[in-house]
Order: sequence, then structure tokens, then C-alpha cells
Amino acid sequence: MKYILVKDNLSEEFKNIINTDAYKTRVEYLKGETIFKQGAFAPYVLYVVEGLAKVFLQTGIDKNINISVVSKGEFLAFSSVFGEPVHTYSAQAITNSKICMIEKESFQRILLNNPEFALNITSQNYRTEKHLLEIIRNLSYKQMRGKLASALIYLCQPDFLQQNIFDFLTRQDIADFAAISTESAIKFLKEFEKEKLLTLDGKKVIIRDFSQLENISKSG
Repeated sequence: MKYILVKDNLSEEFKNIINTDAYKTRVEYLKGETIFKQGAFAPYVLYVVEGLAKVFLQTGIDKNINISVVSKGEFLAFSSVFGEPVHTYSAQAITNSKICMIEKESFQRILLNNPEFALNITSQNYRTEKHLLEIIRNLSYKQMRGKLASALIYLCQPDFLQQNIFDFLTRQDIADFAAISTESAIKFLKEFEKEKLLTLDGKKVIIRDFSQLENISKSG
């Protein structure tokens, strides 16, 4: 799934707010740091100024499902704008990241006063919803090979690869994106390599046969 980066269509008011200390706080997170935790109070909308972060659901003790990766120009905790009092998921920095925390009330005013910007945000949220439906389909119908293939296709988006995302992901992270065990992820990665669908180089995963990987993803 390809996200629209709203940084390319920022309204002047939004640019002013993210550069005005009265309305926002800018925080730097190191790789691996928790940005916010599922169930915690959600007072801000968060805007990614720099870096990569993963969004995940905590489904049990030491059990997570990775939902998505957010990058420069995207938002986190957007549901707080519509009255959601707590975070419905957790977020963690994959790389060193800079995050802008914007007061909900300020962001609501921007949306009300800038229809084009609000439409852009709505479009991004639609793509997020579409991705969530794909995750549900993967969990419900696909075998492990299909789940892993779908996860790899998602992680190989150009925006992520430009930041060398696999350098910052463990095999467990990849397994959590596919909703399979770490052992299964390692096993099927090696199978895909033997089938010449990809090359493993340390942490890196280099796709060699994208079309075949797509076929495995579609067939499940």
C-alpha cells in the first residue's frame, strides 16, 4: 500500500503551526524508543518530521502484530482529533526520529479552515483503512508463506527502502508484520532465497522476483 505524504500539500496554516512553539512540541526519539503506548492518554496528533516508526497492536504478553510503517510527512494518533481519549495502538521508532506533537484543538481548526488539506488527510486515512482490511484478509485466509510474501511486499515500498528499512528490522519484526512466528519467518525467508525470489545479506532482504512474490501473496 502506498501512502500519500501530506507534506507535499501542507496548508500555510499547518506550516505555521508546526513551526510555532506555542502549538507544538518537537521530540527526538532514538531507534527502539516507544513513542506512545496502547491505552495511554492521547492529547496530541503526532507528525513525523524525520525517520521511520512502526505502528503495532499489543495482542498479549510479548505478542504484537505490526500494522504499518510511518515515515516523514505522515501522522500518528490521528483518531485523537475525533475524540478518541486513548491510543488504540502503540508506536515505536524504527530509526532515530523527530516527531512534532500538535495540540488536537489546533489541528481541528486547520481541518475546518482548509478543505483541500482535510480532503488530503481523508484520502490518506482511506488508504490506511484499506491496508487494515488487507491485514485482516491475511490473518483470516492466507497460509504462512502468503502472509510473509505480503509483509515483504509492503516493506519493500520505495519510500522505506530509501531509508534502508531492513537494516533496522529484526527477524522478529518481519515475523510480526506477517503475523507468524519468528522461527517460521526465518524458515520461509530461507525457502524464498533457495527459490531465488530474494537474497538475504545480513539483515537486508533484497527482492529478486517481485512478480512471483506477488503470486504467492495473492494465492495465499
